[in-house]
Amino acid sequence: MKIKIVRVHPLERKRLQLEYSDGSFRILDVNPFLGKGLFRGLMDEGMFQTAKVVFDAVEWANGADIDPETLLEDSVPTTASMATAEKT
Repeated sequence: MKIKIVRVHPLERKRLQLEYSDGSFRILDVNPFLGKGLFRGLMDEGMFQTAKVVFDAVEWANGADIDPETLLEDSVPTTASMATAEKT
């Protein structure tokens, strides 16, 4: 069974916490993407916060998206929910 991304939580410093169907969490630093095409719009914090899961990808309101392979390959595992930690 292929694991799928089920939730995305925008974090500080242009990072995303990715939650997968197997209960694992990963962190993706979006900064390396910000100078390219539609990703430039994500420098605006309001736009960055519009991240949502669409099928197996992450997509923003301006049409920028990151495919599931890139999400997995470019992210690093984390043992705790960063979204919860950053709110405290």
